[in-house]
Amino acid sequence: MALTSGPLDPQAVARAAGLIADADALVVAAGAGMGVDSGLPDFRGTQGFWRAYPALGQAQLDFYTMASPQAFIDHPARAWGFYGHRLNLYRATRPHAGFGLLQRWGMDLRQGLAVFTSNVDGQFQCAGFDPALVHECHGSIHHWQCMLPCCAAIWPAADAALDVDEAQCLLRGAPPACPHCGGMARPNVLMFGDGQWLSQRSDRQAAALARFLSAARRPVVLEIGAGTAVPSVRHFTAHLLQAHGARLVRINPREWQVPSARDVGLPAGAGAALAAIARQIDGA
Repeated sequence: MALTSGPLDPQAVARAAGLIADADALVVAAGAGMGVDSGLPDFRGTQGFWRAYPALGQAQLDFYTMASPQAFIDHPARAWGFYGHRLNLYRATRPHAGFGLLQRWGMDLRQGLAVFTSNVDGQFQCAGFDPALVHECHGSIHHWQCMLPCCAAIWPAADAALDVDEAQCLLRGAPPACPHCGGMARPNVLMFGDGQWLSQRSDRQAAALARFLSAARRPVVLEIGAGTAVPSVRHFTAHLLQAHGARLVRINPREWQVPSARDVGLPAGAGAALAAIARQIDGA
């Protein structure tokens, strides 16, 4: 589906605002598109990835190759250069205004607000969302684990400094070490072909989200920037529609179609769509 530009349909925006106002619980289901308006790179497609990381493009290394445990085995300095650059970028990135709008709407609802995201960037926590109600289904780059792993430990990266040569996408110095065995550490992120990812932290988040949903009677899913290429968020949304009778507002500039006329699709990026909904809610 080609990208659609121009103003949003006012009737669709009004319907989206009405669904949020009538809900007792808001569930934000966010994919990579949520971070684009904060200035985070868009990895969609090989060319998009290589524009963000030209050194990897020169080496003909795509996202699927770099986002795998094998990359840490084959070339740990390059793998940690890639993930180290992303960690430094996410630490320095300020979440866009749409995050604040979501928080404001959630505070007005009886049950409140929870988040399901495939993003590993920690932007929801950075924006002040309750960490106890954020489920990161692919883990978090802000937490690390042993590469082996030697044990079940997951620890916060905290202020660990990573010196990255951005032009070459290479880590300067030794890779981070596991504090338990001394071997190499890795991000606690679910990668492609990953049999070593420790899921306990994400599992606890999933259990907390399930408890939140069990108390919701009129949930609305506000799905933002989640496409079909990596369908984790789409599968979660489908589950909520089927198992919890949720209504859906889908924000996506390319894949905004919704499964029924009960739901609303808005062909726009996160910032533009959320701002339009806010103007409707505020009566502007």
